[in-house]
Amino acid sequence: MPARGVGRGHRGRVLRGHPRAGRCCASAAARRRGRGDADHEAGATARALRWLDAPHRIDAAIEREARRRLAEHGAHPVTVVPTHGDWQPRNWLSENGKLRVIDFGRFGFRPAATDMCRLAVQQWDTHPELEASFLEGYGVDPRVAGCWAVELLREAIGTAAWAHAVGDAPFETQGHRMLKEALARF
Repeated sequence: MPARGVGRGHRGRVLRGHPRAGRCCASAAARRRGRGDADHEAGATARALRWLDAPHRIDAAIEREARRRLAEHGAHPVTVVPTHGDWQPRNWLSENGKLRVIDFGRFGFRPAATDMCRLAVQQWDTHPELEASFLEGYGVDPRVAGCWAVELLREAIGTAAWAHAVGDAPFETQGHRMLKEALARF
C-alpha cells in the first residue's frame, strides 16, 4: 500500500492521525534528553528582529507592538530538544499503520512546544478537537505559559516577512493573521 498523507483527504483520517502524531512528536523529543540552552531565546528573538529589519508589509503599529513584546520577553535559559521545525499534517505519512515523518529541512534544537506552532495556527485554531487529540497522544502539554505567546509571535513574524520576501501572497496573509492572533495573547 503506498504511503498516504495523514493531513490530506477525509477529515476522520486527520483526527485519527493527530494522537499518533502527538506520540511521534513526543517520542522524537524524548529520544535525546533535553539540554539547557542559555542562548536559544536570544538567538530566536534576534532572528525575528532581523525579519522585522528586512523589507516587509507588516503594519507599523503591529511591528512596534511586536518589537515591544519581544523586548519584554528578554532572554533566559530554556530546555531544548530535537525538533522537526515544520510539524504539520502535510509532513506526516501513514503506511501500514505506521506514521512516518518527512521534510526535515527546518530540524533544530528548540523548546519542544515550537513544533506545535504551525499546528496551532493552521489546524487547531479552527478544529480545537485536533489539539486535544494531539495532546492526548503527546502525553503532557510542553507549552510554557509566558513563552508560548512569544513562540507564536516569532513564528508569525517569520511567516509574514519570509512570505513577503519570496512573493507568496496567501502565506503572507496568513502571517499577518498570525501576528494579530499572537499579539492578542499578551
